[in-house]
Amino acid sequence: MAGATSKESTPTSSNTERAGSLLGDPHCPICGGLGYIRLDVPLGHPDFGKLFPCACRAAEIRERRTEALRTISNIAALDRFTFETFRPEGQGLSPDRQHNLRWAYDLAHAFAAHPEGWLVLRGGYGCGKTHLAAAIANACVAQGLPVLFLTVPDLLDHLRAAFSPSAGQTYDERFEEVRTAPLLILDDLGIEQSTSWALEKLFQLLNYRYMSRLPTVITTNHELEELEPRLRSRLADPDLVQLVTILAPDYRQAGMEQTHSGLNTLPLYAEMTLGSFDLRQRDLPREQVDNLRRALELAQTYAEHPAGWLLFTGLYGCGKTHLAAAIANERVRLGHPALFIVVPDLLDHLRATFNPQSPVSYDKRFEEVRRTPFLVLDDLGTESATPWAQEKLYQLFNYRYVAQLPTVITTAKEVDELDAKLRTRLLDARRCVIFGLTAPPYLGGVARAKAVRRAKKKR
Repeated sequence: MAGATSKESTPTSSNTERAGSLLGDPHCPICGGLGYIRLDVPLGHPDFGKLFPCACRAAEIRERRTEALRTISNIAALDRFTFETFRPEGQGLSPDRQHNLRWAYDLAHAFAAHPEGWLVLRGGYGCGKTHLAAAIANACVAQGLPVLFLTVPDLLDHLRAAFSPSAGQTYDERFEEVRTAPLLILDDLGIEQSTSWALEKLFQLLNYRYMSRLPTVITTNHELEELEPRLRSRLADPDLVQLVTILAPDYRQAGMEQTHSGLNTLPLYAEMTLGSFDLRQRDLPREQVDNLRRALELAQTYAEHPAGWLLFTGLYGCGKTHLAAAIANERVRLGHPALFIVVPDLLDHLRATFNPQSPVSYDKRFEEVRRTPFLVLDDLGTESATPWAQEKLYQLFNYRYVAQLPTVITTAKEVDELDAKLRTRLLDARRCVIFGLTAPPYLGGVARAKAVRRAKKKR
């Protein structure tokens, strides 16, 4: 009968040697101590003639598998990375980033207690994502759950090594061992060499675990949009994947978070506060005064509870920079970090990193800006519209758009005049509030308004 077991035939060839070295329970009524069985299936069946471990060896096989995964993982080298040694409050972090890091810690801790679905930890180098991933691994190992922890480059090297004549496993055996691991943790996805072979193996691995709904933890310092499309399609499924973006900076530079390495020009605008904003009630028509009042009220509300983006448009000198700086100054007064920078200056700072004598790398400087909890970009549209500048600005906009990080922007241009890719982000009413200031420039506009009134009196 198909599916029945038999121990009548004595195994031959290499299978005999393996069975002899892994004998089962001598009192087992199924295998009689052989440790292996074969299915009683007809000739031509895929399982005909194959040996399968007997149930009496289940505990032994689990232990061997756990030990094999532990050996591959070298998890012992990560034993110091536990939830107990992780500092969820960080060091020198703003309240916003402390809350974010605590949130990531709580989610990782919950996943370790009940590993189901996928957990993707995103963030810059040194933000704590690898520590949390290793803490999950150590917690699960302590619970008796087999875990395979590998950096992605090591995983690919491990698979390539199977092609060596001296390899103790075939490639298929090794790949099966990885893709069926009860819990797989892949660290640093995206830093591997993107060869067609590597991408194909990664997709096969992730696709199998995706279809099988096997618990998986992945860390990466890349945006999902930067990953290979097929991999991204698996990581972007909200029904299976929980995506956690960690905003904390490199812990090795703790306490330096609010300095912004000279980027921040907010101190130059210290006198521009919400209280010092001039509604110019004596000089402007009522409609324009009302417009400024609404802008001020919007700025006050946003400064207290920043959510989404706020875009101020208007002529030069109409008050939009004052409002943007006032919001940033209010955030600082409330104890939160804020980065204020003029867009052309930002691009100059980024270009300066390409100088061999620059003390900071481009990646570090760019990360510093795009991950800041609160960003003010002043004078968008005055920068040189080179392809490089447009691409950098779009990368910055897109990151903050996807991460939903509070951002205030000012521009003297009409939105329709801005770069098309930036415009798509600014015109999303769910994320961005656009307010147009109708007042004339503070200096010339006031003089013109007075001249008009004098001319009317003469009539």
